[in-house]
Amino acid sequence: MARSHRNVCKQNGSANGTLYKREYKESFEEAPLYIPVLTYLGYGILILFGYLRDFMRRWGLEKCHIAEEREEQRDFVPLYQDFENFYTRNIYMRIRDNFNRPICSVPGPLFDLMERMTDDYNWTYRHTGKVIKDVINMGSYNYLGFAENNEESLQKVKKVLERYGVGVCSTRHEMGQTDKLQELEDLVAEFLDVEAAMVCSMGFTTNSTNIPALVGKGCLILSDELNHTSLILGARLSGATIRVFQHNNMGNLEKLLRDAVVRGQPRTHRAWKKILILVEGIYSMEGSIVRLPEIIALKKKYKAYLYMDEAHSIGAVGSTGRGVVEYFGMDPADVDVMMGTFTKSFGAIGGYIAGKRDLVDYLRNHSHSAFYAASMSPPVAEQIIKVMKCIMGRDGTLKGQQRVNQLAENTRYFRQKLYDLNLITYGNEDSPVVPVLMYMPSKVAAFSRHMLKKKIGVVIVGFPATPMAEARVRFCMSAAHTKEMLDKVVDELDKMGDVLNVKHSRHGRTNRTVVYDETNIELDA
Repeated sequence: MARSHRNVCKQNGSANGTLYKREYKESFEEAPLYIPVLTYLGYGILILFGYLRDFMRRWGLEKCHIAEEREEQRDFVPLYQDFENFYTRNIYMRIRDNFNRPICSVPGPLFDLMERMTDDYNWTYRHTGKVIKDVINMGSYNYLGFAENNEESLQKVKKVLERYGVGVCSTRHEMGQTDKLQELEDLVAEFLDVEAAMVCSMGFTTNSTNIPALVGKGCLILSDELNHTSLILGARLSGATIRVFQHNNMGNLEKLLRDAVVRGQPRTHRAWKKILILVEGIYSMEGSIVRLPEIIALKKKYKAYLYMDEAHSIGAVGSTGRGVVEYFGMDPADVDVMMGTFTKSFGAIGGYIAGKRDLVDYLRNHSHSAFYAASMSPPVAEQIIKVMKCIMGRDGTLKGQQRVNQLAENTRYFRQKLYDLNLITYGNEDSPVVPVLMYMPSKVAAFSRHMLKKKIGVVIVGFPATPMAEARVRFCMSAAHTKEMLDKVVDELDKMGDVLNVKHSRHGRTNRTVVYDETNIELDA
């Protein structure tokens, strides 16, 4: 049974119980016009020099490190794509050294990195044997800080390891089902307030193998343009027709839904068998949060299904870490397929699909992840159970809730500091993923190298993971970060922001108020 209107309001602090309201702020500020112009001009110069170097490689004047077809294969269909190789060998390989370093410690708020050198622009490496100690970790998805080396909290995991071993060496349908997996699935269903859940051994394949089991030929998928590769791959493997809507643009989504209902399938104009909307809870490159109340309203209006990937939001947002469903005070039953991973907030591996019992039972018998993938390791399952019980307060302490609160506090604090520095940041103010725009590949490379010298580990992202003119540094907040750590990062950001000239913000921020009363959705700009 759906939650009453009044209960939804109470969960979000509404005194009168008449409607649900949440005000949230998102920032997608555009840089001054000269910045993208200079960025594209820089890429143009790099491309010219790239072709010059390719000419030199062709004549043996410079060594080419890229993988190539053998001489006898070159007259047939090329094995490698030319433009992707061109970008890789001439640009990407110059900047990829920034964080392709072995980690030799727990990926907590501080970690150790193995130092290495390159003599051929990052095509090959040689390790020096030295270790860079106590680097501030600003890149791992360790949102709640549970990826830690705490001997006391790992005792249960150790006991399960001693009893069950490292792996089960079989699939779920053969000899891979364990009581630990059953315990985990029951706990996940309870945590999410749904009927049932199914656990998979890998987060990426949770999407790529389960989506094809839900839709196929004659079905329509409406996918957000910024969806993760695993969602895109799953949609392509399904054989369904795919149409992409603009990121978080409800007007564009409704137009596609209306056209799909009115016109039906191409040529035959028969009604679509299913219409599935694919979205994420938090978008890992933009830091934005899905506009869930509006999507659910559209889903109900046009009788579509909703598949939501909460890889980055489960455990990271919501008053008790239940993700964007709790963040917006929605009924979990309104999301047809709830997907998430244990690789971020839970400090483990794997993923889950949750929802109605009929849905989960169907996937158990039709998903390739259930039939062909190795079952989740029991010690890993125990780690997830331990963390989830901690978040729920089942361990008899408030440590889990304190971490959820600390993450929210760190996120707000860090984003406000960047706002004060006039750096252009993307995303929602409650999102622990904080992208800082630097635009030019040379700037992100210089920034990353400087930060590592200051013992701060950051992740830089550029084309093709982002638009060509929007290279960025992506910070990931953690409950384990101290204020002193964040202040040190902000101080270095301030210095490098002046050196690299990336303080372009004019404080252009979009404020939205979502009003939800179960029958109506309003969006106030």
